[in-house]
Amino acid sequence: MDILNLLGIKDENPGSSAPENAWSSPNNQKWLESINPSNNQGIARISSSGKADYEELILASQRAFKKWRMVPAPKRGELVRRIGELIREKKDALGSLVSMEMGKIKEEGDGEVQEMIDMADFAVGQSRMLYGKTMHSERERHRMYEQWHPLGVMGVITAFNFPVAVWAWNAFIGAIAGNTVIWKPSTKTPLCAIAVQRICVQAMNEIGYKDIFGIFVPENRLIAQMLIDDPRVPLISFTGSTKVGRQIGQNVATRFGKTILELSGNNPIIVDETADLKLAIPAILFGAVGTAGQRCTTTRRVIIQKSLFKPLSEALITAYHQIKIGNPLDKNYHMGPLIDQKAVGDFQAVIKRIKASKAIILSGGKVVKAPGNFVEPTLVHASGDEDFLTRETFAPILYLLEYERLDQAVKIANSSSHGLSSSLFTTSLKNEEYFLSAMGSDCGIANINIGTSGAEIGGAFGGEKETGGGRESGSDAWKGYMRRQTNTINWSDSLPLAQGVRFDIG
Repeated sequence: MDILNLLGIKDENPGSSAPENAWSSPNNQKWLESINPSNNQGIARISSSGKADYEELILASQRAFKKWRMVPAPKRGELVRRIGELIREKKDALGSLVSMEMGKIKEEGDGEVQEMIDMADFAVGQSRMLYGKTMHSERERHRMYEQWHPLGVMGVITAFNFPVAVWAWNAFIGAIAGNTVIWKPSTKTPLCAIAVQRICVQAMNEIGYKDIFGIFVPENRLIAQMLIDDPRVPLISFTGSTKVGRQIGQNVATRFGKTILELSGNNPIIVDETADLKLAIPAILFGAVGTAGQRCTTTRRVIIQKSLFKPLSEALITAYHQIKIGNPLDKNYHMGPLIDQKAVGDFQAVIKRIKASKAIILSGGKVVKAPGNFVEPTLVHASGDEDFLTRETFAPILYLLEYERLDQAVKIANSSSHGLSSSLFTTSLKNEEYFLSAMGSDCGIANINIGTSGAEIGGAFGGEKETGGGRESGSDAWKGYMRRQTNTINWSDSLPLAQGVRFDIG
C-alpha cells in the first residue's frame, strides 16, 4: 500500500475502503496546502473546516458518546485493537508519509508509527483494568467504593513534530475510557492526520460503530478556538508551546473544563566524572539531533563535570562532523529539515545572539544552501550566563556547560522554567540516588544512563513547571480521561449519619 492509496487518492481495493458517507462534505471551499519541508514543494491540497463543519462534527460526537459510554470497556478495546491492526498493515506507507510531510528521517517516521501500534496494544489491555477502590465505611452495614466514568467528547490538539503518535497516546486511552474523540491536527501536517482518520473510519465501519473518532482541520485560528472554548468538550489535551498552552489552560479553566498540557522542554543531561562515555555520546547525539531538534524531549543542555569536558566536547565535535543532512526518506541521512522557513529564521536569530555573547560555536551554526529548510546541527560551549540557555529553541542547537560538584550541576539543570525530561550519566550509586531524590531533578522524567529523548509508552509522559503538568500514555494516566465517582450504599434498616452526628426530630 503506497502513500496515495493510504490517503485515498487512489484505491487498489475499493471494496475494503471506507464508504463515502463516512466523510462529511465541506461547507466551504477554502483550501490548505501541505508542504514538503525537504524542498518546500506542495504535496497535496485539502479542504479546510469552517464553523458549520465544526458544529456538524461536535453534534455527531455527542450523539455517538451517548451510546459509546454504555459499551463495556473491553468491547471498546476491540475497536482500538482493530485500528492497531490496520496501522500495522500500513506501517511502511504511513511512516513514509510522516517523513515526507514532517521531515523526520524514515527510521524515526517508522518508529512513530510503531509507537501508535504499541499504544493500541497497551490501550486494549488497559480496557480491562479501569479499576476503582473499595473502602471500609465507619457506619454499620454500609459499603463504600469508587468507580470511573467517561467524560464525554474530548478534544485532542497535536503538534507537527509528532503528527500521529501523540494523537494515539490520547485517543486510544480516551476511547477505551468511553469518550469520543475530536482531533485538531497541526495545519503543517494535515495529510498524516487524514491518513490515520481513514484507518479509523475503516475500523469503525467494520466493527459497527460510528463517530467515535473525528477530525477537523480548521481554516483559521478562530475555528480552532471553538473547540477550546466549547463547554460541550469537557477535556482538551494540547501538545505545543508553553505560550499557547498557558492561554488554552486559562480558557478551559474558566469553563471548569479539564486539560492535559504537554508543553515545551529545555532538557538537560548531566555527565559526571564516573560516566561511561560510550553510553553518553550516542545518547547525547540522538537526543540533540533526532527530529532536527524538534522534539519536546530534545536534549538542549549537556552539563559536564570539569575533568571530562575536554574529551567529551572533542568527541561530540567529531561526531557532529559525521552527521549527514538531507532527504529524510533516504536512509543514508541522519537528519532531515526543519518544518518551515519560520523555523529556519528562528534558528538564525538564536545563532546571531550566540555570536554576540560569550558563548563559542564549536560546530555548525549555518543554514544549508539547498532546497528545503535544512540547517547544520550546532554545538555551543556556553559560559552559563547567557539568557538564551533558559529558552527552548525548536532547532538542533546544543549547549555544553561545565560544573564541579553534582549539586551545582543539578541546580543548573533545574534553572529552566520547563521541567519535562532530564538524564544523568554515572556509574556512582550515590550520584544516581541523589539525582532521583527530592533534592535532584525537578522534571517529570528523570533517567539514568539513557538520553532525554525516546520515552516508552508504559510510563506516564509529561512534565512539571511550564511544561504543563499533565500526563499521557501509560501508568495510571488513564484517570485523566475519566471522572471519579464515590459511592456509598446503605443496606441496613436505619439511617446513621457520618461522624456520629445525630439529627432527631420529634
